[in-house]
Amino acid sequence: MSESPPPPSVAAQALLPWHRDLATATLRQRSQWPQALLVAGRRGLGKRALALHFARALLCESPRADGDACGVCPSCVYAAAGAHPDLRLIEPLLTDEEGNVTVVDTITVDRIRELTAFTQLSTHRHRAKVAVIAPAEAMNAAAANALLKTLEEPPADTYLMLVSHQSARLPATIASRCQRLPVPEPDVAAAVAWLQAQGVADADRVLAQAGGAPLLALELADPMLQRECASLLAELARPERLSPVAIGARLDAAGKDERKPLLAAAVYWLLTWTADLASVLSGGSPRFHPQARDALAALAPRVARVPLFRYYQSLLQQRALLAHPLQPRLVAEALLIEYRDLFARSRSG
Repeated sequence: MSESPPPPSVAAQALLPWHRDLATATLRQRSQWPQALLVAGRRGLGKRALALHFARALLCESPRADGDACGVCPSCVYAAAGAHPDLRLIEPLLTDEEGNVTVVDTITVDRIRELTAFTQLSTHRHRAKVAVIAPAEAMNAAAANALLKTLEEPPADTYLMLVSHQSARLPATIASRCQRLPVPEPDVAAAVAWLQAQGVADADRVLAQAGGAPLLALELADPMLQRECASLLAELARPERLSPVAIGARLDAAGKDERKPLLAAAVYWLLTWTADLASVLSGGSPRFHPQARDALAALAPRVARVPLFRYYQSLLQQRALLAHPLQPRLVAEALLIEYRDLFARSRSG
C-alpha cells in the first residue's frame, strides 16, 4: 500500500511509546555516535519520527544526562517549531508554491547535492549539522552515488541518518558505510493501546492487517479502506464468484482523489490475503487476517503452491509500479483475473 505524504515539517513530535527503551539505550552511547546511522525496519513502525528524535538530541545545546534533548534550549525551541537551520529532512516529496505536498517516485540527485552543500556550511548554532533521508531507498542511482561521496568523507560534526523500510534495496556501498540500528516491531499490547488512544476501533484486527506495524494500522483504519477490505476479502474467499470487472467498476466509480489509495489498498489486501493463503497451505496460521482462518483453510487445498508463490511475486512487482498507474481499473482487473485463474487451473488439473 502506498504511503500517505508525511508532514513536511520536522517539528517535534512525541516519542512513540514502543521506541522509548530503544531511544534511551541508543542515546546513552551519544559520545560514540556514528556519522552515518541506518535506521532500518519494516514500514509503519515510526522510524522517521525516531530518527528526528535522535536529530533533535544531537542538536540540543544542553543535553540531559541520558543524552536526550533538554527541550528548552534555543536549538530545541527551533527544532520544536520545525525551523532549525542545522537540520535537513530529505524525502521524496514536492511542495508547490501554494504549499501542496505531492509524493514522487524518487529522491533525485539535485536533492542530495543540496544536502552536500548543506554539510559544507558552518553550523548556525555551533553544535552540529544533521540530515535525515527517509526513505533512503527512494534515492535514484545518481543520488546514491552523490551521497556516497559525503559518506566517504563526512565533514566534522555532521551526522547523517538514513531511514529505510527495505534496506536490502540500498546499494551495498551505502549500507556498508552506515552503522545499522534495527527497529523491532512493538509489543502487541502496547501497539493496540496506542491505536485505541488514536480512536481506532477494533484495534487488534487492524493491527493484524498491518502485520504488527502501528502507523500502517492507523492508515488502514480509514473507514473507506476498511469497507473496501471487507468487500474484497469476501469476494476473494469465493473465487468462483469473483467478478474482476465489477470490482474494477467500483474502483472506477470512486472519486479521482480516492482511486489511487483504493488501488494501493486493493493490492495490499491481495498481498496479505495471498501471504495468509500460502501460510495456511504450508501448515501455518494466517498472520494478517486471522478472522478468515476457516475461509483460507477451505481455499488452500484448491490452489497449487508454485503458481500461488508466482502470483505473490507478481503482486510485489506490481506494487512497486503503483506510484502513477495510468489505468487503475485495468490494473485491478488484471490482478483479480490472475487470482481467479489460480483456482480455475486447479479445477482443470
